[in-house]
Amino acid sequence: MQELIRTNDPVVISFAESLLKEAEIGYFIADQNMSIAEGSIGVLAKRILVESDRIDQARRLMIDAGIGQELRRED
Repeated sequence: MQELIRTNDPVVISFAESLLKEAEIGYFIADQNMSIAEGSIGVLAKRILVESDRIDQARRLMIDAGIGQELRRED
């Protein structure tokens, strides 16, 4: 899996998750439970990971949906 987005904005997470579900792209939301460890102050960002073979499709999907600025830079 590869990192697509890293954010602590719950709206972006929810929107991206909805887009990925609709496109049937496998994904995983990492670090969801870190808020318990940090005391719910929102410092640690959640990461959306997608299937490595679908990363390009997922990136295009986010750009087309208007949240391309949230994408992690490609290495």
